Amino acid sequence: MMTRDELRNLASFHADESKGSCALSFYYQPEAPQDRSHRREAIQTKDVVRQALKDANGKGKDGGFHADLDRIHEVADRLRGQSRGRAVFACSAQNVWKEYDLPARLGATRIYVQSRFQLRPLAELLGAQPELCVAIIDRQRARFFDLRLDELHERGALVHMLSRNASSYGYNGYEAGHAERRVSEEALQHFKAVAERLRSDFEKGIWEQLIVGCQDSNWPEFEGQLHPYVKQRLIGRFSADVASVGNEEIRERSRALLENWIAERGRTKAEEALSFAKANGRGVTGLRRVLQALETGEVQTLFLGDQYSAHAVECVHCGHLDAHLVPACVACGRRTRELNDVCDAIIPAAIRRNIELFYLKDHAELDRSGNIAALLRFRADHKRSGEIAVAS
Repeated sequence: MMTRDELRNLASFHADESKGSCALSFYYQPEAPQDRSHRREAIQTKDVVRQALKDANGKGKDGGFHADLDRIHEVADRLRGQSRGRAVFACSAQNVWKEYDLPARLGATRIYVQSRFQLRPLAELLGAQPELCVAIIDRQRARFFDLRLDELHERGALVHMLSRNASSYGYNGYEAGHAERRVSEEALQHFKAVAERLRSDFEKGIWEQLIVGCQDSNWPEFEGQLHPYVKQRLIGRFSADVASVGNEEIRERSRALLENWIAERGRTKAEEALSFAKANGRGVTGLRRVLQALETGEVQTLFLGDQYSAHAVECVHCGHLDAHLVPACVACGRRTRELNDVCDAIIPAAIRRNIELFYLKDHAELDRSGNIAALLRFRADHKRSGEIAVAS
């Protein structure tokens, strides 16, 4: 499972092009096989590698790059027939080789040869995904899971053994009322312990958002024990029985809730940013203004049209990005280089700074605003008046 620290490390990598090195990114997208041999899949992968080699030879890449490509081809051969996607990031000149399993939602098998690792496919999967906890509970048991990139991992459990059934107490149920109250009190204590575990884990930074699975009859009693700021992080609930629910059902139902929450959050936050931008508040639109806000550390959330791409220039010395295709950097005066897609620089910058990132499809107002916008933490030109964003 890829961690945020690993993703930030990838976003911070930059190949030393002066020594002929490059950053190689390989994304493997499995396809539905036409036959048991997966022959078509193998041919497509070979074509992708062959084209990358051809391009590299034309640009005079070093032998380390060829060795990386050979190794990637071996990886692709092993992956044939698997249902999961795979990402490989390599630069033998700087001793880098990273492999990650991914959901099979990568579009196509592709290789990128650049000065940075190509992280757009990862950003589309991960940009707005929180560290998610899934808690499955009943009146005496609780199981805690982490869900990340469709991978479900159990993190622990709590078990509270209840007293014997109330009907077994006394002659003809004489003490049944007392026993029922005792069982209810023990269940309440269990719910409190689960709620405290969730609060503690949240404060430790183990999770950011929460999904709960439990029987409908238990939910009102358990919900009442949740700390207010834990309840604020609850993004959904589904009905489940701890004793019978399987991991696959937990994963699928949690993923559906998560995807709906991300889509709704993206729409809501984008409307907020666009509204602020119109009022000269904590929102900006258009490439030039978004680049400025990124450079000054103002951006809290970034919104891109799902097919967004634009030309820009980057300073080879200080890294300044400019929407105007100028030959010299306006910040330090050194030469610039043209970027065919500014997202190759924007996305790593957003990842390094832990900026929430949404790709929005068929969003008419964002399209009219240049297909790029940002919600700001603050407005640098409003600092004197004390206008500061509240993160949410």
